[in-house]
Amino acid sequence: SSSSAMSSSALGHKLDGKENASGSEPVLVLPAQVCTHKKGGKFSLKDFDIGRPLGKGKFGSVYLARHKKPEYIVALKILFKSQLQSAQVEHQLLREIEIQGHLRHPHILRMYTYFWDEKKIYLVLEYAEKGEMYKELTKRGRFDDRTAALYIYQMADALAYCHSKNVIHRDIKPENILLGSDGELKISDFGWSVHAPGNKRRTMCGTLDYLPPEMIQGQSHSKHVDIWALGILCYEFLVGRPPFESEDSARTYDAIKKLRYVFPDYVTGGARDLITKLLVLEPSHRLPLDKVMDHFWVKMHVDTKKAEMKREASQ
Repeated sequence: SSSSAMSSSALGHKLDGKENASGSEPVLVLPAQVCTHKKGGKFSLKDFDIGRPLGKGKFGSVYLARHKKPEYIVALKILFKSQLQSAQVEHQLLREIEIQGHLRHPHILRMYTYFWDEKKIYLVLEYAEKGEMYKELTKRGRFDDRTAALYIYQMADALAYCHSKNVIHRDIKPENILLGSDGELKISDFGWSVHAPGNKRRTMCGTLDYLPPEMIQGQSHSKHVDIWALGILCYEFLVGRPPFESEDSARTYDAIKKLRYVFPDYVTGGARDLITKLLVLEPSHRLPLDKVMDHFWVKMHVDTKKAEMKREASQ
């Protein structure tokens, strides 16, 4: 639609209101006043028409919204200060906003700007038209090799970018991934999951399924935790459930520490090879992200897709 036709970066300039002659990206500076001052930011709620709810989280909800002038579509995340304060997470939120506000990558959901009033904080986010990947995976049961490989390539690309900026995501899972209008992946929550109602994980353990052994054992952790999570994600894409899933958390912990999981027969050799190189107990031995993007199984499917797109374009 014409209202969402403006490119993400152009929209970012408009909303940040700091476009400059050199065309360099505006910087989102986060004041501590968000929690202390009654209101602030370049925008207020009256600049937006609020549409349908997109999801509900622990501290608030996300709505489809349209900026009135010029018109464009965004997602508006509305958080209640009182709930953030009683959970003592305001500072964490500020840090997350700051991180996401600085990231610019096609596979990371943009945060354009934010504003606040006495009771609430409003985050203006890129709208991911095709919604939550978790729902797509649940609907299909599992993804075919082509789909999974393309997603893993996009994910590795986005994570490599994060790591180059010294950002570790630490919470990679299907619930934190959205899909854009072309079905491309967008990593969303940097520490703030927004769940649509009825979207709880099937297991008792929830996110335990994605925890790497070093975090379970309380050791220090690094960017390698995201690489482990990529292995879990790849398995879940292809099988429809995470590899270490079990009825109780003690068994999940144990399986993770002992690297005890099995592949169903239908998982192909190439996919097994990649997952086995990602799910390695010693963090520094996990396959680096550039090698993930270059892995023969990933490359084969990405190259086929590129060739297809080229053919379609020339027709």
